[in-house]
Amino acid sequence: MDRRDFLNRSAALALGLGLSGSAIAQSEGSDEPSALAKVRARGRLVVGLYNELPPFHDKGAGIEVHLAQALADKLGVALSLLPFTADEDMHDDLRNMVWKGHYLGYGPADVLLHVPVDRPLMDSSPQVNIFGPYWRETVMIARDLGKVPELDGLARLTGHRIAVPGLSLAGWLMIGHDNGALREQLTTKIPNGIEAARMLQRGEVAAACGLRSELLSTLKGDSRFAITPLPVPRAPRDGWAVGMAVKRGSLDLARALQGGLNELASQGELKRIFATGNLDWQSV
Repeated sequence: MDRRDFLNRSAALALGLGLSGSAIAQSEGSDEPSALAKVRARGRLVVGLYNELPPFHDKGAGIEVHLAQALADKLGVALSLLPFTADEDMHDDLRNMVWKGHYLGYGPADVLLHVPVDRPLMDSSPQVNIFGPYWRETVMIARDLGKVPELDGLARLTGHRIAVPGLSLAGWLMIGHDNGALREQLTTKIPNGIEAARMLQRGEVAAACGLRSELLSTLKGDSRFAITPLPVPRAPRDGWAVGMAVKRGSLDLARALQGGLNELASQGELKRIFATGNLDWQSV
């Protein structure tokens, strides 16, 4: 499955760490230095980040850069970022960045961020532990209230231009809606929902469709626009969670990262971190 499609289409439940007692005992009884011990001996945490994933990471900046730094601080080590371009399959990303390393010579990282916390992915990826959900994504639509004051269904958009990235779940839903009834109104040759939102800001379209994070990070606080769930039956109602992944044997590192994430949440630091990207963090 295409990685971008997986990230967009996974209607995941937020799951806990789920580490078994036998696995924990096995890790603690090994003569091999633990993953956490290796990180602390090295003095830095290597964090894998997806390129071109605004507002989470783009060109060295974004919410997940701040999150990675906060997690490294919780472990008492320096941060080393390992940005990479997504492969075509989520399992390839996990192999390259979590449990094996890329054939070109980079990776793996100690932890990869923005991994779908999804039971089928967990079951099909025995080499990794996926845990620590910190954001819930959904497909949404933003509209110009002056042009589209009500939106109880997509029929209200008839006659209006709509921006949506074609190679995304949002694009798939909009292109296929009602047997393609809106297809001629769509502008789809754009990279992501942030650009769709910018087109809405510039008055080039009456509505923009994309991910919750993309639309809110661009439009939140602008009273000209309303941002609501996409009103189509096939859109995942509850969205999906994203979290972290480490190598299967890195149990103590996973615990430490989960503990750090919990502290960041309880201390209000996650709210501050997400606010840097104009998003309101809520417990997943």
